[in-house]
Amino acid sequence: MTSAATALGTLPPANPVPLRQDAAVIGLVGLAHGTSHFSHMLLAPLFPLFIRDFGLGFADVGLLMTVFFIISGVGQALSGFLVDRVGARPVLFAAIGCFLLASLVASQATGYWGLMATAVLAGLGNAPFHPCDFTILNQRVSTARLGHAFSVHGVTGSLGWALAPVFLVGITSLSDWRTAYYSAALLYTGVLALLWWQRDKLRTEVVVRAPAAHAGGAHDLAFLKLPVVWWCFAFFLLSTMTLAVVQSFVPSILQALYGTSMEAATLTVSAYMLCSAFGMFVGGFVTVYGQRHQISSDTVLAWGMGLGALLMLVCATGWFGEFGTMAVLAITGFALGVAGPSRDMLIKRATPKGATGRVYGTVYSGLDVGFALAPLVFGVLMDHGWYAATLAGGAVVLALSAYAALGVGKRVAVA
Repeated sequence: MTSAATALGTLPPANPVPLRQDAAVIGLVGLAHGTSHFSHMLLAPLFPLFIRDFGLGFADVGLLMTVFFIISGVGQALSGFLVDRVGARPVLFAAIGCFLLASLVASQATGYWGLMATAVLAGLGNAPFHPCDFTILNQRVSTARLGHAFSVHGVTGSLGWALAPVFLVGITSLSDWRTAYYSAALLYTGVLALLWWQRDKLRTEVVVRAPAAHAGGAHDLAFLKLPVVWWCFAFFLLSTMTLAVVQSFVPSILQALYGTSMEAATLTVSAYMLCSAFGMFVGGFVTVYGQRHQISSDTVLAWGMGLGALLMLVCATGWFGEFGTMAVLAITGFALGVAGPSRDMLIKRATPKGATGRVYGTVYSGLDVGFALAPLVFGVLMDHGWYAATLAGGAVVLALSAYAALGVGKRVAVA
């Protein structure tokens, strides 16, 4: 009876999955995801010190992040195949090991190439996280709690972004940047040890396909023929370009338009990320509510992205003034955060059985492409002094991402 219920995708009423079991899996995966986002900021907060100590330019340190995201993006698409073949757990452990090694290399850097090696290792480590995380969550967490699982996953990622600058800059101010990287290595060691201790909760099943499937043409790349996969990829690329605008250019935009201090402008970005994290927490409940009342994930996603685009566009007009713009940008983060769990639920619906790693790896590589493209596209506007146009451009690509979300939903419904 248990096997039959599982095959139908339901849980036996007499033996539901305990909350404690689901919570443990969600917490462990969330912790791992936080380390991934921490790695995004492993170098950037200390760029001023590297420029001072090694005589580098802004183009030099900017190239470090470009290398990071290129390696992460290509690796993310490829690592999905590896996750589907060997399981998520060993790949996840190897990824955190790369972060540990990257921190140690950074602590010993004596020039630019040491920092470049750090960027390469951190990019390799970051690559497999979304295929690993979502494979574990989709297999190990009960369907009724997946909305909350995706919510926690998004929240911990945002917290990882928020923690890294405080951790690295704080320790550097107390000692030096080499000590900060030793401390980061110790942090990664602790996370890896905890995940190893609880490794039974992270085990995933590998779907072995019969040779007949290959003979019939259902090879490992067959999923790339599905239009929904590329609609998902486009959604991630576009929505991430808006996030990159906020992270990279909003402080400079506020300073140029309103004379905002660097501290206050940077605080606006932090407020955006914290509001986004809170929005993701709320979004978990919104997703569960939508499941119970037949509200489609793409509808929730499109409304969240559409509202965020409208708010950002209004910010570009300057109607709210300095403090109003700062507040509305933070609210924009909340709107996009609420849509986050619905986004992940929509991708789950679009994923063929046995291809979780491949699909998540491919569509989430759109994140890295978006991060790599945004500075090139919007940097041109910033160089010309078109600061309001940069905000408006972020609103436009966000609106396009809302359209892409509806495109995903339409194709999932047809499938």
